[in-house]
Amino acid sequence: MAKEKFDIIQSTCIPIEIDNNNTDNIIPARYLAFTTRDPKFYGDAFMHDLRYDANNEPIADFVMNKPEYSAAPSKGIHEIIVGGQNWGSGSSREHAAWAIAGYGVRVVISNSFADIHRNNLLNCFVLPVIVSREFQLELFQSIAKDPKTEVKVDLPNQTVTNMATGKSEKFEINGYKKYCLMNALDDIDFLLENTAKIEAWEKKQANA
Repeated sequence: MAKEKFDIIQSTCIPIEIDNNNTDNIIPARYLAFTTRDPKFYGDAFMHDLRYDANNEPIADFVMNKPEYSAAPSKGIHEIIVGGQNWGSGSSREHAAWAIAGYGVRVVISNSFADIHRNNLLNCFVLPVIVSREFQLELFQSIAKDPKTEVKVDLPNQTVTNMATGKSEKFEINGYKKYCLMNALDDIDFLLENTAKIEAWEKKQANA
């Protein structure tokens, strides 16, 4: 998936108010048989069976097909999903995170995530933000009132702000993952960045 440094993301949102939105919803099991890592392939499969009917026609009343939310994510537009409770439950398939990243989403906000899915998102350079239930519901309300509502996610300061109301909350993130996101590093990149330190430590241990 594309590596892009995180700093502050301010964007309109796609409200997917589905509690226990499991990984089979996020990407149906049949897509797990493919070996491609093409982001668009998995992005097109994101929420496929809720977005399309049996004839592959868009389901008009599904949120992602409504005109105000149907535009593909881009800078400042729909880069953030506000999801229901317990986002990413079910199987641990990494493809679910590939689908979200491939669709162009950079942040998923919920009041709770399945742990494995949350880690998969981080590994795919998608930031999972955990907020209170009250703040989550406020975001849904603001977006329903005005789909142009923007949310600002400030990773350096670990805050998320509803720009419609001005209310903010702090969120937690592992320090290592925060560093990697802010520097567009995956685990291998991080090791390569620290090659000299690793070699120096190994030399020191050999001479101990």
